[in-house]
Amino acid sequence: RTLTRIAGIAGIMAGKKAVPLVRLASGYDMPILGLGTWKSKPGKVEAAVKKAVEVGYRHIDCAAIYGNEPEVGAGLKACFDAKIVSREEIFVTSKLWNLKHHPKDVEPALRKTLSDLGLEYLDLYLIHWPTAFKTVDGKSVNDAEVKNTDTWKAMEDCVKAGLVRSIGLSNFNKAQVAEICEMASVKPSVNQIESNPYIPNTELIDVCAKFGIATTAYSPLGSSDRPWGLPDEPVLLQDKTVAAIASKYKKSPAQVVIRYQIDRGVIVIPKSVTPSRIESNFDVLDFKISAEEMKALDSTNFFRACVPTKEVVIGGKTIKVPRDIKHPQFPFEELLEKFKDIYDQIP
Repeated sequence: RTLTRIAGIAGIMAGKKAVPLVRLASGYDMPILGLGTWKSKPGKVEAAVKKAVEVGYRHIDCAAIYGNEPEVGAGLKACFDAKIVSREEIFVTSKLWNLKHHPKDVEPALRKTLSDLGLEYLDLYLIHWPTAFKTVDGKSVNDAEVKNTDTWKAMEDCVKAGLVRSIGLSNFNKAQVAEICEMASVKPSVNQIESNPYIPNTELIDVCAKFGIATTAYSPLGSSDRPWGLPDEPVLLQDKTVAAIASKYKKSPAQVVIRYQIDRGVIVIPKSVTPSRIESNFDVLDFKISAEEMKALDSTNFFRACVPTKEVVIGGKTIKVPRDIKHPQFPFEELLEKFKDIYDQIP
C-alpha cells in the first residue's frame, strides 16, 4: 500500500483516492472512513463487506450484539481469498457487549468475536456501553456491581495476550472517560459516540482529544431507521441546511454529513448494504466544507437518536423513557436532566 500526506495526516491510497489515517494512542493507524454494520440485515452483510472493500474501504466496524459477525467474517475471507487485500490492510473494530463486562467474561467474549470473524486478532476492541448487565431469570438487568475500571483491566489483558492491538470505549461520557484514563496502563485509543450535525458532541470530542483519544462517529447519517424512532422526529438527511450545502458541492446530503466528520478530524462509519450507497458514501474525498458551513451545520439542531427506549406507565400515562436510565452508569446527562422530575417513579 502507498502512504501519502493529506493536511498533515497520513493516508492510504485506495484506487485514486487517499483515505486519511488517524494515528491512535496505541501507535497504530486507523482509516478515518469505514463501513458501519449496525442494523445491516442478515443475508446482506457479506456482500456489503465485499463491495466496500472493492470500492476502497479499509475499515470495517462491527459488534457482537449486531448478530452478523459471521457474515462480516465471510465477506472479509472472500476478499482475502481473492487477494483484493491482505489482513494487514484491513482495520477491524468490534465491541464487548454489556452482558460480558465481568472481567472473567471479557477474553472469552473477544475470542468468540474472533472466531465469528475468522480472524486471529482485532485492530480495535471497544467496551460497547458503560452500563454492565447481568442475566436474571432469563432477562438482562442492570449490574451495578461490575465496575468499568475492572472491565478495562481485563481489556488490557487482551492486548497483552495479542488478541487485539488497540482498545477503547463507546458511549462513555466525559467523567467516565476521565475515570478510565486515570487508572489505565493501556490508554484508550478511541471513544465511539453518536455524532452528526444534530448532535455534534463537540465538548466530548474535545475532552477525548485532551486525553489523546480519537473519536469515531456512529450514526453519522442520523439513523432514521432506528427501531425505536417516532414519525415526528427530525430527519437529518432532509434538513434544509444540509440540502443547501449538498446542492452547492453537487453532493448528496449523506455525502455532506460524512464529509462534515472528516473535516472535524473525526472517524466516521456510515452504514449501508446497498451497493450504490456504499460507493457514494465513499465518494467524499474530493471536496471540503467551508468553515462557515461547518458552523452552520453545528448549529442545525440538537437531537439524540440512539437511545434505546422502553414504555412505562407513570401517573396513569404511558410514556417512553431511556431503557437504561436507572443504571448508575447511564451516560447521557441531558436525558437525566430531562426526566429528573419522574426519575424516582421509573421502574
